[in-house]
Formats: sequence, C-alpha cells, structure tokens
Amino acid sequence: MRQNSSTDIDTALPEPSRTGSPRALDRWMLSLLQRGFGTAPVGFVLWDGTQSSPPEGPTAGRLLVKDRRTLVGLLLDPELNFGEAYSSGRLDVLGDLPSLLEQTYRAWEKEGRSARPARRFTLRRPNTLRRARENIHHHYDIGNDFYRLWLDEQMLYTCAYFPAPGESLERAQVAKMDHVCRKLRLRPGDTVVEAGCGWGALALHMARHYGVEVKAFNISTEQIRYGRKRARAEGLEGHVEFIEDDYRNIRGRFDVFVSVGMLEHVGKEKYAALREVIGRCLHQEGGRGLLHFIGRDRVRPLNAWIRRRIFPGAYPPTLREALEAILEPGGLSVLDVENLRLHYARTLEQWQERFEGAVEQVRAMFGEPFVRAWRLYLAGSQAAFATGWMQLFQVVFAHTGDNDVAWTRDHMYGARS
Repeated sequence: MRQNSSTDIDTALPEPSRTGSPRALDRWMLSLLQRGFGTAPVGFVLWDGTQSSPPEGPTAGRLLVKDRRTLVGLLLDPELNFGEAYSSGRLDVLGDLPSLLEQTYRAWEKEGRSARPARRFTLRRPNTLRRARENIHHHYDIGNDFYRLWLDEQMLYTCAYFPAPGESLERAQVAKMDHVCRKLRLRPGDTVVEAGCGWGALALHMARHYGVEVKAFNISTEQIRYGRKRARAEGLEGHVEFIEDDYRNIRGRFDVFVSVGMLEHVGKEKYAALREVIGRCLHQEGGRGLLHFIGRDRVRPLNAWIRRRIFPGAYPPTLREALEAILEPGGLSVLDVENLRLHYARTLEQWQERFEGAVEQVRAMFGEPFVRAWRLYLAGSQAAFATGWMQLFQVVFAHTGDNDVAWTRDHMYGARS
C-alpha cells in the first residue's frame, strides 16, 4: 500500500478572504517556481485554484500552495522550505507522495541535477562528543513506543536484506544480520566490538547464533536501556555488554569491528577519529571489520530539511570519501564491497506501510506536524534509494597483508551451519 496524499482541491483551499486572490506578481512567481522544477512531472495549484503544469509529458501530481508566504519560501529555498511547508500543512501533495517524489528525482537525474552541488551556504558543525549525543537524542530517543509501531519485532532501524523480493520485513532483517555475520566470518570465541548498536538486535544475534563475545557501544539512552533489558531476558548478559558511550572511547583489542548505520552520523570532520579507533582496536592478525552505511555516488550535502528536522549532523559520504579517509590511511585493505540500495528502498516501502497503519497512534503521541514530517522523510528516503540518489554500501576490510581472509565467497551464501 502506498501512502496516497490526494486531496480534493475545492475542499483543501483556504477561504479567499484569509489569503487574498493571486496577483500578477503571484502568477509570475508561480511561473518561476514551475520553471525551477525543470522537467519534473509536477504541477502547482495556488490558493485560489490557479494552476501551472510541467513543460512536457503527463503530470504525476500537483503541489497545493496555500498562501503567498509559502510560495515565496519555495522560490527562495525549495530544498528547505518544501519540507517546512509540507510538515506544517501549508503545502499539500495532490497525488501519491512517494510516486511523485520518485518521478521528480528521476527527471532531475536525467537533467544532471544530482551532478551539481547545491548552491547554498552550509555551516559545518563538527560532531563533538556533546553535539553527537544531542544529535542522536534528537532522532533516536523520542520513544521506543513510537519505533515499535512500525519497525520489525526486533527493532532494527537499518536496511534489511531480502533474499527474495516477497520476503517479510521480519525475515529480511534476520537475513541482514546473517549476511553481516557471514561476511565477517564470525567464529565461536571471537571478540567483537560494535560501534553504534541501535536497539541491540545485531549484538544479540551474533552472540546467540555465532558464539561470539560482543561489546556494543551507543550514546542513545533509550536504545541502550532496551538492549540491556533484552540481554537479561534472553540470558545473554554474560556474552553481550551494552555500553552507553561514544565510539571514540572504545578501548581494548578485538577480532572484529562492525558498524551498521553509524558512519553517516560521524561527519566528515571526524573520520580521522573513527580511523584511529579501528586501527587501535582491531587485532593485526586475523582482525576484520565491516562498515554498513548510507552513501552517495557523488559528493553532495544531505538535504537541508532532513539535516535540520530529522538527522542533524548527518552526512552520507561517497564510497571514495569513506575509503580514502578511513580505510586507506589506516593500513586497511578492502576485501568486499556491496551496494544494497534496492534492498533499502524495499525496507522503506514496508516501513511506510506500517507507519501509515499506525498513523492515528503516532498522531496521538506527537501531533499532525510530526506525522507529516515523518511521512515525507520516509517517502523521500524510499524515492532516493529507488532512483540512486542515495546508496547503501557494505564494505568488508582487514589489515593490509593479512592473509587470513576468505578464498571465495561461499561463506556468504551457503546454508548457515
């Protein structure tokens, strides 16, 4: 089921006495806005019903601009103000939101827009220990009850792995954990450190099914508390230690380093710190690691609205940026690279369906602007992965010159022993 944001234009329009009729200046601004969207199949409707259409082809949907302030905002900074206006209800989508976003991204890709960096001033604020905690708290500590409504039963909030397209989300998330464990060639007795462990599902899975000892780091209070509770309930306290601390404070030596969904929160300015952590904690002989992260094919900052409202401090690197800044200077060799972006598009599609199924509960928790903001975030993320604006990389690595590496890829796809 796709989220359909269709709205009847006549019933959605504000009273003319409140907003006033469009003037010649408004119609001129509307023409500029339409032109700015290029060949994207998006039309516009102003508050009195005045419409504009894309220059060619069919219209996938229209954006209902409800007042002059919103029209001006879209012209001045569409990247930021589209999200601001939509979440506040000053902008509506007449049509299917995920489809409209996906078709827009595809049109812009053909125009070459994704190859040009956005022309905007971006204040660079490195993720210090304090700021990193604030950023994580902003997104992940808004309540386990909220995430429980639409994530899988083990609360994994990262890309699933679908061995078959019709696989359930629950089974696909377990398959993702096994995919990671197999790539790392986990062996009973291995010591593992996980940087950014979420709600703890992977750490517990590694200990239960692969016989390893895990230290799992996270700075989200809610997630660490949840992980510890699960470990106690499942009798794994002696095998998994959940540590509420920043990855930069990891100490000790381990056979395996793994990070799933954390690199995008590190920030470019702190890649050297992550490199230093990996270098000092990974055994020289037989040590191996895996980075699983959202990335890009081209260097671009994260969308301004997502950065402000959803993921402050986040930056999705290109594969080259990650390898050149983290692995290559640290004397680490890449053993395997896989791109799972279509798996993430399917994951997000399932998250959206579950979110919409629980939307009344979410609305009761946080209100309508929150519902609209998260609807846009999930739909926009699905469109970004479906069209290639975003990528999902898994990189396996080991110390340069270490020959204790897999000879073939059989360990990744054979039946689990």
